[in-house]
Amino acid sequence: MIQREKLISQLENTKDWDVIIIGGGASGLGIAVDAASRGFKTVLFEKYDFAKGTSSKSTKLLHGGVRYLAQGDVKLVIEALEERGRLKKNAKHLFKKQEFIIPNYRWWKGPYYLIGLKLYDWLSKRLSLGASKFVGKKKVRAALPTLKTEHLANGVSYFDGQFDDARLALNLAQTALEQGALAINYMNVTSFEKGQDHLIQSVLVEDVETQKRYSVKGKAIINATGIFTDSILKKFNPNHKKMVVPSQGIHLMVDGSFLQSKKAIMIPKTSDGRVLFIIPWHDKVIAGTTDTLIKKPKIEPTPLHEEVDFILETMNQYLEKKATREDVLSVFSGLRPLAKPKKEETSTKEVSRSHKIIVDENLISIIGGKWTTYRKMAEDVVDEVIRSFQFEKVPVKTTKLSIHGNISEKMSAPDHEYFYGSDLSDFKKLEASNPAFQKKIHPKYPYTNAQVVWSVRNEMARTVEDFLSRRIRLLLLDAKAAKEAAPQVARLIAQELKRDKEWETQQIEAFQKLSEKYILQ
Repeated sequence: MIQREKLISQLENTKDWDVIIIGGGASGLGIAVDAASRGFKTVLFEKYDFAKGTSSKSTKLLHGGVRYLAQGDVKLVIEALEERGRLKKNAKHLFKKQEFIIPNYRWWKGPYYLIGLKLYDWLSKRLSLGASKFVGKKKVRAALPTLKTEHLANGVSYFDGQFDDARLALNLAQTALEQGALAINYMNVTSFEKGQDHLIQSVLVEDVETQKRYSVKGKAIINATGIFTDSILKKFNPNHKKMVVPSQGIHLMVDGSFLQSKKAIMIPKTSDGRVLFIIPWHDKVIAGTTDTLIKKPKIEPTPLHEEVDFILETMNQYLEKKATREDVLSVFSGLRPLAKPKKEETSTKEVSRSHKIIVDENLISIIGGKWTTYRKMAEDVVDEVIRSFQFEKVPVKTTKLSIHGNISEKMSAPDHEYFYGSDLSDFKKLEASNPAFQKKIHPKYPYTNAQVVWSVRNEMARTVEDFLSRRIRLLLLDAKAAKEAAPQVARLIAQELKRDKEWETQQIEAFQKLSEKYILQ
């Protein structure tokens, strides 16, 4: 059981930290695991819930990036393929090998894409998930029964990784705690206290739940706030130049009947020059993504009508069953924190996904990057901390470090249970301990009351949104169903956290307001 009160008590009883991390998304959590595993006293503060922002809104792919290869960014592809292979070993409970098929409507495109994908295979070396291959028209039809076949010439098949992003973020938070770090959600860093040498002496933090404030001292301060990097930099230096370009990517969730296959479709060139994926996930289908320049970062960005139309139109060019706005079960949007290029760009699809590290006195900021390379990003940041602050030179430990939940062999369990990994038997004991725990939170879905209780006791869930959006993924899978489940979830969380009826009512209202952003109007 992870008790917030114990974490806060530990914070109060520790005078000095080696590393203070601001931000609990992929980057911050990865850094917490890396720093703590090397023996540095580490604390992480997240203003919202872990992975509330971009880190829970990805395309759910662990991939080298086929399109980055086309752009000539071979170094990033090699790095990402290596990290994909490491995640396959270190988080088996979340990693899934996914086959993709590129359907070609001109015969010459088959050999053309196969050459590029053979290079992709070769770059992955011993960590390859399987060989790319040419697929004849007949086999493409059999593999993708809902694909439009008029003028279909052939296909090319290749493999990449798929995962559950919010679950990986949570498991990284748990791993950080197991390695001796503190990782606390709903802790807002409000300002810095500087000494005469202009170094940050302490970070001022407010507990969002109690409004209690803390002054926390640390040697190295890490800014891992993604799209909010610039706001933290401005707290440090009001004249700091803009470092991040937010790029919006949206995804549509539709019923599994639109694909009727365990194989995914990769459309290599859409009308805006991007790739588009149509992927099976938790018995539904994700279609995305877009790449839209956004001026002001928001924690809950709003999908644009033209982005929704673009994805629907592209899907409908390839699938027999026509998708309309009414078919969209949920739409979710994330903002990529891309490193601002030296030359102003009107389009963000050409901006590199490589990460950058910026050192300002004892504030280190990490920008850019992608989920697949989170571990390498963390390694680079901690190496920079060791260099810049004369920390003991401890080699990286995370290349082979098992992430919480990792399993030794493949388990056979449904998707909604499989992501518990090594915790599954303990979860099952909890579920069996009380008949009320076995009741479903929604008649159409397998999620139970036990999962709500488990998430509060063991996974640091504090709100209805934490559970419905990130501990299970119902908000992303079916926003209306999540909205309907909210009252029951609120009641259970209120019981666990000993909250009153007013809190319960506020939670239901807040979640129902949020869910409207995920339902197409």
